[in-house]
Amino acid sequence: MLALNLAEIYGVETSALNQAAKRNVKRFPDDFMFQLTRSEPDSLMS
Repeated sequence: MLALNLAEIYGVETSALNQAAKRNVKRFPDDFMFQLTRSEPDSLMS
């Protein structure tokens, strides 16, 4: 699930969700968050 989708579910801006996750990084498993390259989002949206 992308940050965009989670932000929509929780009714917040994507930037606010990302900022909260970065501030609380120790609360998440190591493999919970990752960042896509510029070309990867296109392959996910079909």
